[in-house]
Amino acid sequence: MDLAIDDAVVWIAGGGVLAYPTETVWGLGADAHSDAAVARLRAFKGRSDAAPISILVTGFAALAAQGFRVGAAASRLARDFWPGPLTLVLPCDGRFADGIARDDGAVGVRCSPHAVASAIALHCERAGTGPLTATSCNASGDPPARTRDAAQRVCGGDRHVRVLGDGADAGGGAPSTVVDVTGTRPRVLRWGALAESALRPVLEELAA
Repeated sequence: MDLAIDDAVVWIAGGGVLAYPTETVWGLGADAHSDAAVARLRAFKGRSDAAPISILVTGFAALAAQGFRVGAAASRLARDFWPGPLTLVLPCDGRFADGIARDDGAVGVRCSPHAVASAIALHCERAGTGPLTATSCNASGDPPARTRDAAQRVCGGDRHVRVLGDGADAGGGAPSTVVDVTGTRPRVLRWGALAESALRPVLEELAA
């Protein structure tokens, strides 16, 4: 069953898992503060307990409230490329559900320009639930869902997972580029939808 945004917020608050479109692929959202919801998400994906899960935020201003420590490099990257297909791995003093943070406490953070993804993130924030997880909609090891039809096929049959029915489909491109900014220099963990030609000059400037 597909859900409208208002119903999706209630679904998330109740511990459900939601498939939602981004400018790249479809994502799977669960309340990142709920151990039960994140465990349900992991079981659905068949995801290793050792693999951390990124979250979705409404923008740069939302980071402080979640306990993120944002240095000069992260600020520059967020300013230049958010909203956009860039996940930043940031040091964090906030507490999330088990399995969100890396062993060192760092958490991947994503800010999507897709109208639907940004709307569900904002609605959850205003309702006091979330933030949502931002992992791709797929079983671990399978390609991510790039269309609504593919997301419905992935999610069909599981009573704990629903698809967000409002608005445009996902962009259908590669997953986000991931940059670790926990060290002295930014480090690319995965090249993705953010063009290397746009990102590399900024990384080189930050490393100088």
